[in-house]
Amino acid sequence: MNSFMQNLIFSLNATVPVFLLMVLGMFFRKAGFFDDHSVKKLNQFVFKALLPALLFNDLSTADFGEIWDVKFVLFCFTATLCCIIIAVLFSLLKKNKTERGEIIQASYRSSAAVLGMAFVNNIYGESAMAAPMIIATVPLYNIVAVTVLSLTSPDVAEKGSRKKLFLKTLKEVVTNPIIVGIFIGLLWATIKIPQPAILSKTVSYLANIATPLSLIALGASFKLHDAKGNILLSFGIAGLKLVLFCTLFLPAAVWLGFRDEKIIAILVMLGSATTGSCFVMAKNFGHNGTITACTVMLTTLLSAFTLTGWLFLLKTLGYI
Repeated sequence: MNSFMQNLIFSLNATVPVFLLMVLGMFFRKAGFFDDHSVKKLNQFVFKALLPALLFNDLSTADFGEIWDVKFVLFCFTATLCCIIIAVLFSLLKKNKTERGEIIQASYRSSAAVLGMAFVNNIYGESAMAAPMIIATVPLYNIVAVTVLSLTSPDVAEKGSRKKLFLKTLKEVVTNPIIVGIFIGLLWATIKIPQPAILSKTVSYLANIATPLSLIALGASFKLHDAKGNILLSFGIAGLKLVLFCTLFLPAAVWLGFRDEKIIAILVMLGSATTGSCFVMAKNFGHNGTITACTVMLTTLLSAFTLTGWLFLLKTLGYI
């Protein structure tokens, strides 16, 4: 029981401050610190500069020769792909096609690079397993997100033209700032380019403000009156994100022999809250963003309890 309480407090310490940052964003908007224009610019800044800096910072200093595990990476990739397929099937329940992209993205994307890594590091310190998991999942996250958000964009529904849509989607995938940040980080780590202290500290400063600013921007963008019609849908997405995916794939991970840091990284990949960058991407593709914002806030709140439950179960069974 004492162990359970420690894990509960641990998880709450990781998730409640995140949720409170979103609440602060809402408060700042109400207090007049932000208007529609400034919130839009803040979202663009987070998406195009801060999140790529965060991923570059995490990957560029990793020693992949020491931590690379092909079976682990393949499992993370395959499980993520299966989650995406389930999310697509779930989205078909919604008649409005322009909302399906938001539903799909919010259902499968975890905050592995932000909240998830914080959770792993809280347990094991600087976890080496976070980097391979990010490589296996985040590029796939973003490629699929760019594709589905483009295909279901309200702008595309109005303007049509499949050729233009294909070219735009291809361009968005190649130039996606998050994918660019991952690619440069991987290249940097592979070539083992030394980082001058000036560069290292500057990137580190940007990486450190990525999470709080993205959450404040999310809260500032969220409008409670727009969320009323999406509460039940958001609960459905949260059920997929926090319970179903873990129920389906954690037993497979255990059966394959993953333990300790690896099983925790997989838990984070499958069952952590929907990442705040989903909202930023949805807005950048012309979507309303209300479904995404509501889902991010709900999964962030509930994940404090669901992650604790999964963690307690894994500890009780002796897998960590």
